[in-house]
Amino acid sequence: LTFPLLSVTLLVSFGSSMLYGYNLAVVNSPAAYIKAFYNATWSQRYGHGLASGPLTLLYSLTVSIFALGGLVGSLLVGVLVERYGRNGTLSRSALLVLLASGFMGFSRELGSPEMVIIGRSITGLHSGICLSVVPLYLGEIAPKNLRGFLGLMPSIFICLGVFFAQVLSLPELLGEDRFWPLFLSVVVVPASLQLLLLHCFPESPRYLLIEKNDVCRATEALHRFLGTPDVQDVIEEMKEEQRSLSSVDMVSVWQLLRDRSVRWQTLSVVVVNAGMQLSGIDAIWFYTNTIFENAGIPVSQIPYTTVGTGAIEVVAGLIGCFTIEKLGRRPLIITGFCAMGICSAGITVSLLLHIPQPRVPSQTALPWMRYVSVACVVGIIAGFCMGPAGVPFLMTAELFTQSHRPAAYIVGGSLNWLCNFTVGFIFPFLQMSAGAFCYLVFCGVCLLVALYVYLIIPETKNKTFMEISHIFA
Repeated sequence: LTFPLLSVTLLVSFGSSMLYGYNLAVVNSPAAYIKAFYNATWSQRYGHGLASGPLTLLYSLTVSIFALGGLVGSLLVGVLVERYGRNGTLSRSALLVLLASGFMGFSRELGSPEMVIIGRSITGLHSGICLSVVPLYLGEIAPKNLRGFLGLMPSIFICLGVFFAQVLSLPELLGEDRFWPLFLSVVVVPASLQLLLLHCFPESPRYLLIEKNDVCRATEALHRFLGTPDVQDVIEEMKEEQRSLSSVDMVSVWQLLRDRSVRWQTLSVVVVNAGMQLSGIDAIWFYTNTIFENAGIPVSQIPYTTVGTGAIEVVAGLIGCFTIEKLGRRPLIITGFCAMGICSAGITVSLLLHIPQPRVPSQTALPWMRYVSVACVVGIIAGFCMGPAGVPFLMTAELFTQSHRPAAYIVGGSLNWLCNFTVGFIFPFLQMSAGAFCYLVFCGVCLLVALYVYLIIPETKNKTFMEISHIFA
């Protein structure tokens, strides 16, 4: 692991992946303040406040518009990486964060809820691009024995982003009403750092050689990333892949979906990416405070309980990152989804036993069940960060050759964001209608995805992209 390889991994993870995690969790704590701002602005404009239903709808839109922006960003990935390369796309996308921070930071001063929603959609656009391009870039620059380690590094920074959002939301820091616009817009700091420094690192060698046929720059990039003068073996492996693709152009999404030779790879990307979002993790991150409040945790203790869960998810992410090259991809993702499914069922049971049910008058509430709810939330987050948070993106890079990879990321990313939007928008209403039983939906999804991975997807540890393609063939 050379210094340039580690440096660029940390830089793109800090400037892109961490912002995704931060923006997932940043709307959790200031929800009441943002709703109050919406209500006050509406009252000033129209002379009356918003009813509970429309206010919930408007806030749900604020939360979930982030995912719609992400969907648009994921659809642009193929065009952007072909035109600007991996490094160039990440550099340009950082400009979007600067724009979004301006919208959200000045929204209250200008009395405009629309600016909050627009800012959230632009941060989603940035995250949609980066969530696909970062693992694509790292998967192409990493040697095969480090591909799993570097591929899970962004997932650690996603967890760190969530954790930083939870820490900054404490009342002692930015968790007060007057600070929420600043709280939403501090993402400008890591994005600016990435914008300033990323041009110091070379483009992906695989992109330079296979797509641009620039052997000299690809060799220079490999010397820089691998820190060794002898890179001929890697060059030959890339040339072999280039020769195998010489009669194949970069495929479109439609061509990918119709290509029978990669049908199982495509289906696997669909299942793991959709399952990652439908597992319920977004409901946990978007509405942690509401879940803890329903579980009976005192309001004054909720911010600190939330920070504690954030610290545990960072530890879980580190465990996954440092064990993936020993255990492999399959054990981490199967164990993670199984743990999430069991804990989702645990939340349902704990809520039913904590709150007396009207249809069972003789039932006695069990106050200590609130702690079981917290433990189950921690279990869901830890299970997710240990495997499902990063392995699906890593798998998308590993299951396809260079010609199919951008289209595969568009498919996986689009499903990822569509499911993210669906959960973020529907969960408050699902919670109101189904109560504690809403978590059983997530339980079923997690266990079905774990079963699919166990039956269908092979282990890809320490294999070249061509070897993995031959396994599926």
